[in-house]
Amino acid sequence: MDIRSGGVAPENRGRRIGAVRHPALALVAALCFAFAAVAGIRGGIDARARAAEDDPVKISDLALEQAFNREVAEREISAALAAGDVDLAQSFVALSADRNVALDRGLTGKVDAAAAVQASASNTAGRFVRGLWTGEPKDLASLAGTAFGDLFVFGDIRDAAREGTRYLMGEHADPWIFGLAGVGIAITAATYGTAGLTAPERIGLSVIKAARKTGRLNPRLAVSVAREVVKVEEAGGLVELAENAGRVETKAGTQAALDSLAVAESPQDMSRLARLTAAKGGKTRAIIKLFGRAAIVLTASAFDLAVWLLWAAFALFGFCSSCKTAVERMTQRALDRRKWRGARAMELGLPAVPAPAV
Repeated sequence: MDIRSGGVAPENRGRRIGAVRHPALALVAALCFAFAAVAGIRGGIDARARAAEDDPVKISDLALEQAFNREVAEREISAALAAGDVDLAQSFVALSADRNVALDRGLTGKVDAAAAVQASASNTAGRFVRGLWTGEPKDLASLAGTAFGDLFVFGDIRDAAREGTRYLMGEHADPWIFGLAGVGIAITAATYGTAGLTAPERIGLSVIKAARKTGRLNPRLAVSVAREVVKVEEAGGLVELAENAGRVETKAGTQAALDSLAVAESPQDMSRLARLTAAKGGKTRAIIKLFGRAAIVLTASAFDLAVWLLWAAFALFGFCSSCKTAVERMTQRALDRRKWRGARAMELGLPAVPAPAV
């Protein structure tokens, strides 16, 4: 027994090495890598199909199935009530009912009580006046005041004059608000001329201005729209954005529209959010609160696709390497066997086996 071999007899050690170097083992490895490559390719195809999916309703339903339950709903409702956001709490209650998630009755009672207080006549009137005067809507009542002022051009003139005065005085002026006010005046004129056909755009533009004033307009969305506006062929991008914002506001409320403008990174995102709102209605705010932009775009699928393709490439490399190793070992074993036969023939005095003709 050789101590240097780890206590393993030389003949046993040689057998083990021979077994490891047997071509059959390389063929088995090639077969395993082949199965892994097929699985990786199929996984990549599925991930690509999911990434190409452009249905925000299906995307949000898939996300809700994986992450929405009673614990999440009650936690979010309690947080919304603590923050005084009754609209968001009501959105989670509606989403829970739609998903058949049972909630604590005491918690839903608190939501109803808070909604009753918020809907009081004095509270509503105060929020209407605040929206009319400041042009910064935070709910349906204040948006009604803002939209009322914008519909009669008062709001747009107020905003244009305010930003223009700041610019002339050397103070910080927001060119976005100034530009939106100018577009708003044109859309208001079109609303009167078309008997209200452009009302969604008019409401949406008011919401966009409010989002800009309150810092809830996604900077990426602002840059994307600005780039489209400077192109002649894409001059309608801002109007389309306003139209989609108006649709979200009509179906899900002001806060949902503001939340949508906060997570959207392009006008296409707002179009998807409008489609989501058309199907989910008042439940949209809760969905956006839970998932953000991931409610309309499968951002993880691109990463999944890259991972699957990486594994498929690794498996294909392993398959080719295993096949190459198997062929080399089979060839080497054939040559060793021929040499052994030649040496054996010489020992017995037999004629040597002729080499095969090339």
